[in-house]
Amino acid sequence: MNGIPDRHAQILAVHASFIHAVVQAATGAGHTPLDELLAEARQQGWHGLVAAVRRILGGERGPEVLAGLDEEDRIIAGAILAGIQDPASLPDPGAEADPRHAAPGLAHMIQLARHGDARALKALADMAEQMVAAGGDMASLGGSMRDLINGERDPEKLARGMSRRGRGLLLSVLEELQRLEAH
Repeated sequence: MNGIPDRHAQILAVHASFIHAVVQAATGAGHTPLDELLAEARQQGWHGLVAAVRRILGGERGPEVLAGLDEEDRIIAGAILAGIQDPASLPDPGAEADPRHAAPGLAHMIQLARHGDARALKALADMAEQMVAAGGDMASLGGSMRDLINGERDPEKLARGMSRRGRGLLLSVLEELQRLEAH
């Protein structure tokens, strides 16, 4: 699936704030209410990740912390461990996603899923779940993923409740889809 943004980078970008909060708590550098953050993560179904984070907060730093985690949780926990060792390795929580980079990848995956590609459909489902968990415009876009796969192209319907920036990303995805569907 050429042209699709790197899944590892997407996961780190979506969860950068969470990773930073855990690293700060583990190193004594932060004052984030981590119990609330972990309760929210558990509520999202990230039981394995929460267990790994609790082990990290308890002082474990070895690769055994990652054992048994799914890919996404392993990437997040691995970034936490790396960030404890080298804070310069942490993803930038303030980095703003550039819609010009995200739109082609999303549109390409939507187009593949629309034509029955099971891998693209699974990747989009995973991405939509991450987006919904992230909240805000990402949650709105993630919630519209099924409609996009099913062929909905009305920006007014798809962009309800989105900020100007979120609408910009959605419009970029729709423009890219239009380009792909024309071929």
